[in-house]
Amino acid sequence: MARKSTLSFSARQRVVADRLHSVAIHLLRRLRVKDTASGMGPARLSALSVLVFGGPLSLKDLAAAEQVQPPTMSRMVHGLERDALVRREVVREDRRKIRLRATPKGIRILQQGRRRRIAYFAEHLRNLKGEELASLEKAADIIHRVLQQF
Repeated sequence: MARKSTLSFSARQRVVADRLHSVAIHLLRRLRVKDTASGMGPARLSALSVLVFGGPLSLKDLAAAEQVQPPTMSRMVHGLERDALVRREVVREDRRKIRLRATPKGIRILQQGRRRRIAYFAEHLRNLKGEELASLEKAADIIHRVLQQF
């Protein structure tokens, strides 16, 4: 039986937020070990991921999404271009603007990496009971809904 909390609602929100924050960081660190198979570092994978799963962006918008300065992102994009993972394209509506787009090779590498992470995580969920797995599924739905507010 669940114990009734003596914390105020706002204090309980902070406790839950703290626990979720910690768990999310630890989960991502453990899953990141599978990223070494891609042969790329975390920063390059992250930038490529933004383009693969978020769509084409300007260099400035990609830098903002990755929370780095444009010159830093420019160097990173140059390496991604050199490896044929990203390409620059002229914006049809304004030919002065450039948009970055993941190439089919870049998309394939990210999708393979995602499959590796998911398979690794799924393997670690194998010992859960049905109701525990259902609880995680519900929690994922709730977290997704909360993230829509960001």
